[in-house]
Parts: sequence; C-alpha cells; structure tokens
Amino acid sequence: MAGDPGVAGHNLRRSAMCSNNSERHIILSGCSGGGKSTLLAELKRRGYESVEEPGRRIVATEMKGEGKALPWVSLELFARRAIEMAAQDRERAKDLTGWVFFDRGLVDAALALEHAVGVAVSETLADQHRFHHQVFLTPPWPEIYRSDSERQLDMEEGIAEYHRLLDAFAGLEYDPVILPKVDVVARADFILERLP
Repeated sequence: MAGDPGVAGHNLRRSAMCSNNSERHIILSGCSGGGKSTLLAELKRRGYESVEEPGRRIVATEMKGEGKALPWVSLELFARRAIEMAAQDRERAKDLTGWVFFDRGLVDAALALEHAVGVAVSETLADQHRFHHQVFLTPPWPEIYRSDSERQLDMEEGIAEYHRLLDAFAGLEYDPVILPKVDVVARADFILERLP
C-alpha cells in the first residue's frame, strides 16, 4: 500500500543503496546450462553492454594453472575470486549509461560464498550498490543443458542451485522474473519489453 510506512521505508532503503547508473545494471542468473551465455550474446549483438560470467573466466584460467579455485575443488576459494572479479566488473561498468547485462556476477558470487561457508550475503554486499530490481532467471531446461569441461554441475545440482538463487534473490528484495523457454530472440525481446 502506498500509505504504508513500511513500504515507504523499504523504498528509501532501496534508493539509498543505488548509485546513478547501478539501477541500469541487470542480472541474468538462474539454472546452469539454461541459456544465459547465449542470451547475453544476443543482447550484445543488439548493441547492449554485457559482462561475461566471472565463474566461466575463473574456471578457464584455473584449468590452465594449478586448479585450486575450481568450484568442484574449493567452492569457497572459487566464490571469493568470483566476488573480487565481479566487483571489478561492476567498477568498470559504473559510468556506462545504458542497460548493462551481467551474466551472473556479484550477487551470485556472494550467494555461492554463503552456500560454501556461511558468510552472510549482507556482509559480502554491504558496501555494494544494488542492481536493477528485476533479476531475470533462466529456469531448468534439460533439453538444452550440456555439461562441458568448464561446467561439471549435473542437472540435479543445477536445479538445486536454481531454487537457492530464486529464494535468495526474493529474500534480498529483488523481483525475480523467470524467463520463458523460447528461442533466444524471443527471450531477449521478453527482457527488453519489461525494462522501462
């Protein structure tokens, strides 16, 4: 309700935690193998700024080196590196004025750390600006799921992770929007139609 002081207080907290451009930063999250990277490429093709998933970049680097920060070796070390990389990505994007799409990113990494060792998301994100209030999540889609050397999560683990993310984003007062299981062009249209 508009007159409810709790809602007004919530809106003040939400706006106080946003920088000028941070509300134009959009999170793409959801089930592993659900089509996020393909969707990001489509949005980039349309001229939107995009930031690739920190996790994929970390895994690619780690597989060429010692492999200590792989999520299936040490989820804590992986999550901490993802938080650091995602914070740097966010810093680089702070002056961009259009929509910027992040494949996973800072909140996902903070949630991974919380899942791994119990460090509260609120502690990890305390000094960070909020993203756009709508978070777009890819649902589990077994028909397109493919594991590879950089994605070793099986479908059941991916589904469990998806439900953790869905609950966590809602708990963080974001508005989760589940993407339809349609082709990438229609998915990109779906997102863009929902942005002001």
